[in-house]
Amino acid sequence: MIMGQRLTDEELSTLKTGAFGAVFMVSNADPGVLAMFRESFAAAGAIAEASGVVKEALSGGPLPELPRDSALEVESVVLPALRRAVEILVAKAPEDVAVYRSVVLAAADRTAQAHNGVSPAEAAVIERISAALGGSA
Repeated sequence: MIMGQRLTDEELSTLKTGAFGAVFMVSNADPGVLAMFRESFAAAGAIAEASGVVKEALSGGPLPELPRDSALEVESVVLPALRRAVEILVAKAPEDVAVYRSVVLAAADRTAQAHNGVSPAEAAVIERISAALGGSA
């Protein structure tokens, strides 16, 4: 990260929570055990393409802990994390904002595409993710 400021561990965790949480939201929108494996591999490919501070945030440390009780509970954590991640990047690493948005949306889309194409429920979740990132899917 040459141009921006160093992100704190908490900020890196926020980026990771948003990105991995977005994948979790899409995967849970149309659940299935076999689909889960395909979706995980598809999302991993998109995340592996990250660069800069986004790669640093998404490739190190443990996976974020997300609620597992309900989709609404997951969204109540993930969507604010996505919004906050964009705010953090705008302030500290503006050159990586587009990278983060692109990686998260690619991971979400690849997750949805991985098993029988994008269902209406998955498309709706991707729209909410996109809106939280400040864009449209």
